[in-house]
Amino acid sequence: MTGDSLPAVETAAPGVTAPDARVLPPPGAAVVFGPVLGDAVAYARILATRGVEQGLIGPHEVPRLWDRHLLNCAVVAELIGHRGGTLVDIGSGAGLPGVVLAMVRPDLNVILLEPMERRCRFLSGCVAELGLANAVVRRGRAEDTRVRADVATARAVAPLDRLAELAVGVVRPGGMVLAIKGRTAVGELEKARPVLRRIGARGAEVVLAGQGKVDPATTVVRFFARRGRASGGAQLLPAGRGESENGGSECTWPGLAGRSPGGPGARC
Repeated sequence: MTGDSLPAVETAAPGVTAPDARVLPPPGAAVVFGPVLGDAVAYARILATRGVEQGLIGPHEVPRLWDRHLLNCAVVAELIGHRGGTLVDIGSGAGLPGVVLAMVRPDLNVILLEPMERRCRFLSGCVAELGLANAVVRRGRAEDTRVRADVATARAVAPLDRLAELAVGVVRPGGMVLAIKGRTAVGELEKARPVLRRIGARGAEVVLAGQGKVDPATTVVRFFARRGRASGGAQLLPAGRGESENGGSECTWPGLAGRSPGGPGARC
Protein backbone atom coordinates (compact mmCIF):
# COMPACT_ATOMS: atom_id res chain seq x y z
CA MET A 1 0.00 0.00 0.00
CA THR A 2 1.81 3.08 -1.16
CA GLY A 3 1.85 6.49 0.43
CA ASP A 4 0.92 7.97 -2.96
CA SER A 5 -2.43 6.20 -3.08
CA LEU A 6 -3.46 6.44 0.56
CA PRO A 7 -2.44 9.28 2.90
CA ALA A 8 -1.48 8.39 6.45
CA VAL A 9 -4.21 8.86 9.00
CA GLU A 10 -3.75 11.69 11.45
CA THR A 11 -5.44 10.15 14.45
CA ALA A 12 -4.94 6.87 16.21
CA ALA A 13 -6.92 3.94 14.86
CA PRO A 14 -9.42 2.21 17.16
CA GLY A 15 -7.57 0.23 19.82
CA VAL A 16 -4.30 2.09 19.23
CA THR A 17 -3.01 4.36 21.98
CA ALA A 18 -1.25 7.58 20.92
CA PRO A 19 1.35 6.16 18.52
CA ASP A 20 4.38 8.12 17.36
CA ALA A 21 3.42 10.16 14.29
CA ARG A 22 6.03 8.31 12.23
CA VAL A 23 4.36 4.96 12.79
CA LEU A 24 0.67 5.83 12.45
CA PRO A 25 -1.01 3.07 10.41
CA PRO A 26 -2.57 3.88 7.04
CA PRO A 27 -6.34 3.30 6.79
CA GLY A 28 -6.00 -0.08 5.08
CA ALA A 29 -3.91 -1.51 7.90
CA ALA A 30 -7.02 -2.23 9.96
CA VAL A 31 -8.28 -4.59 7.24
CA VAL A 32 -5.04 -6.55 7.17
CA PHE A 33 -4.23 -6.62 10.89
CA GLY A 34 -7.74 -6.61 12.33
CA PRO A 35 -7.80 -7.00 16.13
CA VAL A 36 -3.99 -7.03 16.41
CA LEU A 37 -3.53 -3.59 14.83
CA GLY A 38 -2.45 -2.19 18.18
CA ASP A 39 0.31 -4.80 18.39
CA ALA A 40 1.39 -3.94 14.87
CA VAL A 41 1.70 -0.27 15.82
CA ALA A 42 3.74 -1.25 18.88
CA TYR A 43 6.04 -3.31 16.67
CA ALA A 44 6.34 -0.45 14.19
CA ARG A 45 7.40 1.79 17.06
CA ILE A 46 10.06 -0.74 18.11
CA LEU A 47 11.41 -0.92 14.54
CA ALA A 48 11.44 2.87 14.18
CA THR A 49 13.40 3.32 17.40
CA ARG A 50 15.47 0.37 18.62
CA GLY A 51 15.46 -1.23 15.19
CA VAL A 52 17.12 1.84 13.69
CA GLU A 53 19.45 2.35 16.65
CA GLN A 54 20.69 -1.24 16.40
CA GLY A 55 21.09 -1.14 12.63
CA LEU A 56 18.32 -3.62 11.82
CA ILE A 57 16.26 -1.06 9.91
CA GLY A 58 17.69 1.81 7.90
CA PRO A 59 16.51 5.27 8.99
CA HIS A 60 15.14 5.94 5.50
CA GLU A 61 12.84 2.92 5.90
CA VAL A 62 10.90 4.43 8.80
CA PRO A 63 8.46 6.48 6.66
CA ARG A 64 7.60 3.35 4.69
CA LEU A 65 7.52 0.78 7.48
CA TRP A 66 3.86 0.02 6.82
CA ASP A 67 3.68 -0.31 3.05
CA ARG A 68 7.13 -1.79 2.41
CA HIS A 69 7.48 -3.99 5.48
CA LEU A 70 4.56 -4.60 7.84
CA LEU A 71 1.69 -4.86 5.36
CA ASN A 72 3.95 -6.51 2.79
CA CYS A 73 4.67 -9.30 5.28
CA ALA A 74 1.26 -9.61 6.92
CA VAL A 75 -0.58 -10.54 3.72
CA VAL A 76 1.69 -13.56 3.27
CA ALA A 77 -0.46 -15.21 5.95
CA GLU A 78 -3.17 -15.81 3.35
CA LEU A 79 -0.83 -18.15 1.44
CA ILE A 80 -0.52 -20.37 4.51
CA GLY A 81 -4.26 -20.93 4.55
CA HIS A 82 -5.62 -22.88 7.50
CA ARG A 83 -2.68 -25.25 7.86
CA GLY A 84 -1.77 -24.30 11.41
CA GLY A 85 1.23 -26.18 12.77
CA THR A 86 4.75 -24.74 12.85
CA LEU A 87 6.44 -22.02 10.80
CA VAL A 88 10.16 -21.28 10.75
CA ASP A 89 11.32 -17.85 9.61
CA ILE A 90 14.82 -18.26 8.17
CA GLY A 91 17.27 -15.44 8.88
CA SER A 92 14.57 -13.58 10.77
CA GLY A 93 16.65 -10.42 11.29
CA ALA A 94 14.33 -7.70 12.54
CA GLY A 95 11.40 -10.15 12.54
CA LEU A 96 10.12 -9.60 9.01
CA PRO A 97 8.05 -11.59 8.25
CA GLY A 98 8.27 -13.88 11.30
CA VAL A 99 7.12 -11.51 14.04
CA VAL A 100 4.34 -10.15 11.84
CA LEU A 101 3.07 -13.65 10.98
CA ALA A 102 3.15 -14.67 14.64
CA MET A 103 1.04 -11.61 15.34
CA VAL A 104 -1.63 -12.17 12.69
CA ARG A 105 -1.68 -15.98 12.98
CA PRO A 106 -1.80 -16.92 16.66
CA ASP A 107 -2.69 -20.46 15.60
CA LEU A 108 0.85 -20.92 14.25
CA ASN A 109 3.88 -21.80 16.36
CA VAL A 110 6.58 -19.54 14.92
CA ILE A 111 10.33 -20.17 15.20
CA LEU A 112 12.41 -17.05 14.55
CA LEU A 113 15.68 -18.54 13.32
CA GLU A 114 18.58 -16.08 13.32
CA PRO A 115 22.36 -16.70 13.49
CA MET A 116 23.46 -13.32 14.89
CA GLU A 117 23.37 -12.90 18.67
CA ARG A 118 22.51 -9.18 18.66
CA ARG A 119 19.58 -9.80 16.36
CA CYS A 120 18.43 -12.64 18.59
CA ARG A 121 18.44 -10.24 21.53
CA PHE A 122 16.37 -7.76 19.54
CA LEU A 123 13.90 -10.47 18.50
CA SER A 124 13.60 -11.77 22.05
CA GLY A 125 12.74 -8.26 23.19
CA CYS A 126 10.06 -7.98 20.51
CA VAL A 127 8.53 -11.34 21.43
CA ALA A 128 8.42 -10.44 25.13
CA GLU A 129 7.17 -6.88 24.66
CA LEU A 130 4.47 -7.88 22.19
CA GLY A 131 3.42 -10.88 24.29
CA LEU A 132 3.75 -13.36 21.42
CA ALA A 133 3.13 -16.63 23.25
CA ASN A 134 3.28 -18.54 19.96
CA ALA A 135 6.80 -17.39 19.02
CA VAL A 136 10.25 -18.55 20.08
CA VAL A 137 13.64 -17.17 19.07
CA ARG A 138 16.40 -19.59 18.20
CA ARG A 139 19.97 -18.72 17.39
CA GLY A 140 21.41 -20.74 14.52
CA ARG A 141 21.84 -21.15 10.79
CA ALA A 142 19.32 -23.08 8.70
CA GLU A 143 21.96 -25.56 7.54
CA ASP A 144 22.96 -26.38 11.14
CA THR A 145 19.50 -26.53 12.71
CA ARG A 146 17.35 -29.55 13.51
CA VAL A 147 13.92 -28.18 12.67
CA ARG A 148 11.23 -29.81 10.56
CA ALA A 149 8.45 -27.25 10.28
CA ASP A 150 5.27 -27.25 8.21
CA VAL A 151 6.09 -23.90 6.58
CA ALA A 152 9.31 -21.96 6.04
CA THR A 153 9.45 -18.26 5.20
CA ALA A 154 12.34 -16.02 4.17
CA ARG A 155 12.77 -12.43 3.11
CA ALA A 156 15.99 -10.82 1.84
CA VAL A 157 18.07 -13.79 3.00
CA ALA A 158 19.74 -15.23 -0.13
CA PRO A 159 19.20 -15.76 -3.85
CA LEU A 160 16.56 -18.40 -4.47
CA ASP A 161 18.95 -21.04 -5.80
CA ARG A 162 20.82 -20.90 -2.47
CA LEU A 163 17.75 -20.31 -0.30
CA ALA A 164 15.91 -23.33 -1.72
CA GLU A 165 18.54 -25.74 -0.42
CA LEU A 166 18.49 -24.11 3.01
CA ALA A 167 14.71 -24.07 3.21
CA VAL A 168 14.07 -27.71 2.33
CA GLY A 169 16.35 -28.64 5.20
CA VAL A 170 14.08 -27.03 7.79
CA VAL A 171 10.65 -28.18 6.57
CA ARG A 172 9.09 -31.60 6.87
CA PRO A 173 8.60 -33.74 3.75
CA GLY A 174 5.88 -32.03 1.72
CA GLY A 175 6.31 -28.79 3.68
CA MET A 176 5.77 -25.41 2.04
CA VAL A 177 8.39 -22.74 1.42
CA LEU A 178 7.41 -19.08 0.92
CA ALA A 179 10.21 -16.80 -0.28
CA ILE A 180 9.28 -13.11 -0.45
CA LYS A 181 11.14 -11.86 -3.50
CA GLY A 182 9.48 -8.81 -5.04
CA ARG A 183 10.37 -7.81 -8.59
CA THR A 184 13.22 -10.31 -8.85
CA ALA A 185 10.93 -13.31 -8.28
CA VAL A 186 10.49 -14.47 -11.88
CA GLY A 187 14.17 -14.21 -12.75
CA GLU A 188 15.29 -15.89 -9.55
CA LEU A 189 12.82 -18.73 -10.05
CA GLU A 190 14.07 -19.44 -13.57
CA LYS A 191 17.68 -19.42 -12.38
CA ALA A 192 16.85 -21.72 -9.48
CA ARG A 193 14.93 -24.35 -11.47
CA PRO A 194 17.93 -26.70 -11.85
CA VAL A 195 18.46 -26.62 -8.08
CA LEU A 196 14.75 -27.09 -7.40
CA ARG A 197 14.69 -30.16 -9.67
CA ARG A 198 17.78 -31.60 -8.00
CA ILE A 199 16.34 -31.29 -4.48
CA GLY A 200 12.97 -32.68 -5.56
CA ALA A 201 10.98 -29.49 -4.94
CA ARG A 202 7.58 -29.41 -6.58
CA GLY A 203 4.95 -26.88 -7.58
CA ALA A 204 7.39 -23.96 -7.79
CA GLU A 205 5.61 -20.80 -8.92
CA VAL A 206 5.39 -17.06 -8.41
CA VAL A 207 2.25 -16.03 -6.53
CA LEU A 208 0.81 -12.73 -5.33
CA ALA A 209 -0.47 -12.13 -1.79
CA GLY A 210 -2.73 -9.33 -0.63
CA GLN A 211 -4.29 -8.37 -3.96
CA GLY A 212 -6.97 -5.78 -3.26
CA LYS A 213 -5.55 -5.19 0.23
CA VAL A 214 -2.06 -3.81 -0.44
CA ASP A 215 -0.60 -2.03 -3.44
CA PRO A 216 1.56 -3.44 -4.82
CA ALA A 217 0.66 -6.98 -3.86
CA THR A 218 3.44 -9.02 -2.25
CA THR A 219 5.33 -11.21 -4.73
CA VAL A 220 6.32 -14.61 -3.36
CA VAL A 221 8.00 -17.71 -4.76
CA ARG A 222 6.18 -20.75 -3.39
CA PHE A 223 7.24 -24.37 -3.62
CA PHE A 224 6.90 -27.61 -1.68
CA ALA A 225 9.58 -29.95 -0.41
CA ARG A 226 9.86 -33.51 -1.65
CA ARG A 227 7.41 -35.80 0.07
CA GLY A 228 8.79 -38.55 2.28
CA ARG A 229 7.90 -41.04 4.95
CA ALA A 230 8.34 -38.65 7.90
CA SER A 231 5.22 -37.31 9.57
CA GLY A 232 4.34 -33.71 10.24
CA GLY A 233 5.08 -31.46 13.17
CA ALA A 234 8.29 -29.69 14.02
CA GLN A 235 11.31 -31.18 15.74
CA LEU A 236 12.98 -28.56 17.90
CA LEU A 237 15.28 -28.66 20.90
CA PRO A 238 13.38 -27.51 23.99
CA ALA A 239 13.69 -23.90 25.07
CA GLY A 240 16.42 -23.21 27.58
CA ARG A 241 18.95 -25.81 26.39
CA GLY A 242 21.49 -22.99 26.15
CA GLU A 243 23.39 -24.30 23.14
CA SER A 244 22.48 -24.64 19.47
CA GLU A 245 23.97 -27.26 17.16
CA ASN A 246 26.47 -24.80 15.73
CA GLY A 247 27.82 -23.95 19.18
CA GLY A 248 25.92 -20.68 19.62
CA SER A 249 23.61 -19.89 22.47
CA GLU A 250 19.89 -20.32 21.96
CA CYS A 251 17.86 -17.14 22.45
CA THR A 252 14.46 -18.05 23.85
CA TRP A 253 11.71 -16.23 25.67
CA PRO A 254 11.37 -17.76 29.16
CA GLY A 255 7.58 -17.73 28.81
CA LEU A 256 7.89 -20.60 26.34
CA ALA A 257 10.17 -22.78 28.46
CA GLY A 258 8.78 -26.28 28.67
CA ARG A 259 6.25 -25.66 25.92
CA SER A 260 6.61 -27.62 22.72
CA PRO A 261 6.40 -25.33 19.67
CA GLY A 262 5.49 -28.24 17.44
CA GLY A 263 1.97 -28.73 16.18
CA PRO A 264 0.16 -31.36 14.15
CA GLY A 265 1.37 -31.82 10.61
CA ALA A 266 -0.68 -30.50 7.72
CA ARG A 267 -1.14 -31.78 4.25
CA CYS A 268 0.06 -29.68 1.35
